[in-house]
Amino acid sequence: MVGGDAPIVVQSMTNTDTADEVATAVQVANLARAGSEIVRITVNNEESAEAVPRIRDRLQSMGLDVPLVGDFHFNGHKLLTRYPACAEALAKYRINPGNVGRGARRDTQFAEMIEIACRYKKPVRIGVNWGSLDQDLLARMLDDNAALAVPRELPEVMKEALIVSALGSAERAEQLGLGHDRIVISCKLSGVQDLIAVYRDLAGRCDYPLHLGLTEAGMGSKGIVASSAALAVLLQEGIGDTIRISLTPEPGGDRTREVVVAQELLQTMGLRAFTPLVAACPGCGRTTSTVFQELADDIQNYVRSRMPEWRKHYVGVEEMSLAVMGCVVNGPGESKHANIGISLPGTGERPVAPVYEDGEKTVTLKGDNIAAEFRDIIERYVVRTYAAPAERKTGKAG
Repeated sequence: MVGGDAPIVVQSMTNTDTADEVATAVQVANLARAGSEIVRITVNNEESAEAVPRIRDRLQSMGLDVPLVGDFHFNGHKLLTRYPACAEALAKYRINPGNVGRGARRDTQFAEMIEIACRYKKPVRIGVNWGSLDQDLLARMLDDNAALAVPRELPEVMKEALIVSALGSAERAEQLGLGHDRIVISCKLSGVQDLIAVYRDLAGRCDYPLHLGLTEAGMGSKGIVASSAALAVLLQEGIGDTIRISLTPEPGGDRTREVVVAQELLQTMGLRAFTPLVAACPGCGRTTSTVFQELADDIQNYVRSRMPEWRKHYVGVEEMSLAVMGCVVNGPGESKHANIGISLPGTGERPVAPVYEDGEKTVTLKGDNIAAEFRDIIERYVVRTYAAPAERKTGKAG
């Protein structure tokens, strides 16, 4: 469920050729296991449309029931009509009003897609994009604007055109029989301030669920910072029901990075919890050793790898807090604030590492096996704290 009181949903999108059903199913599986709750796939030709049901079957054989959204441009009306198995296998259709068609064909082809969505009882995301705005609509709005005594600036007209395109298409979809509760809207731009302004305006003019995402966000830290800056403002204001972090992967990079960033954004804002997060100090002249950095990375990767199994047995484990600190200045205090924390020795300090559980020091670690011993402490804490009573007695959970 999306919208209303439902949790904000994390989405992602594949970058494989959908016609390659094996590669696409594998990537969808990886995204779903990383925590993507909806995965969008490109459906751009007959080969990809034919592959969609087989991709769905492959995922089910892996025990995965993640919803697949078909991303349609230009020829979606033809593909959904010619390949009913594709129309049935998809959980939702994404329609871009700017790429449905021009002139009279636009209305006809849009109607065909909506009628198919009604037939198969599928929701639709009406996804307007700054880079593919309905040119006929924009031309009309620019003409109207030019006739005003005080014309608005071009960027303002274009932002208004995004909203008008989305809301007008949603209204038309309802007229064609699509339920109000089966419509999601997005208006994506690549500028942070522009995105914030459009979604604030959009949220004040409709009650449809809104999908947030900064389009073409970029690569690496730029994409993460830009997306987080835009989405955090809107989420803090209660705007947004689903999100995607549209990162450009590094060459050979992992597509699941966008899922992790989306989860961490929601979790650090206190909106959802997905996996225990590790607080760690940034390091300074007191922490010349890299031990605390290596341990922080080790523990963060460890808890992520354990979450699929933990989630089956330990209710609430995703809200557990951990701390890996590098010296005596803030180490003990920060460790006491976490459910489990460890304070490693800084330069010139005694080579011991006190561990705190729920604010109390329980053990002091030293030697070459601190990482393994700390992981064991975490495992015991999880079983002791989050397992059901029967599982605690038998020790079978996990």
